[in-house]
Amino acid sequence: MSSGFCTQCGSAVKEHIPEGDNRLRKVCSSCDFIHYENPKNVVGCLLEWQGKVLLCKRGIEPRHGYWTLPAGFMENGESTIDGAAREAYEEATAECEELRLFAVYNLPRISQVYIMFFGQLKDGFAKANEETLEVGLFNQSEIPWSELAFPVVTETLTRYYEMRDQRDRRVYCADIHSRPGAPVEIIRHPS
Repeated sequence: MSSGFCTQCGSAVKEHIPEGDNRLRKVCSSCDFIHYENPKNVVGCLLEWQGKVLLCKRGIEPRHGYWTLPAGFMENGESTIDGAAREAYEEATAECEELRLFAVYNLPRISQVYIMFFGQLKDGFAKANEETLEVGLFNQSEIPWSELAFPVVTETLTRYYEMRDQRDRRVYCADIHSRPGAPVEIIRHPS
């Protein structure tokens, strides 16, 4: 059974376990090039201004019209922190200050790793951009919890409010397992 074509020579690619490996991979039937498929890294920011957090209402699918933190896929050639700052600017015209690593979330079901940073929203300024319908700064009681786009957004905000007043802020890590229509399962790792 063919699984596409080789990016090196154009021959058919077939799935099998290469010698010395333990996973099914796409391997070229002609030049034996192994096409590794690895998780995608998503980077984002939880930005604060005077005790409020920045949220963006998504203007694109998936979850069009739902609220999220500014985040998106990393680009080649950028660091995680640079990617998070870029996403904040692309989605909310927001400039970040004092970014530091906040949380790492593994989403094995969809092969994604979220790397979330915490920082300050420069001058409290944000406005909707091409991918965003609107932006807002929210106190904890104002957050539209039932209208959040993804479990990782809910988890990030929940951890932020639980950890906000701790002097010793550690990086938070968890695995988020969910299937459409099923309850979200979160496995938290000790920090």
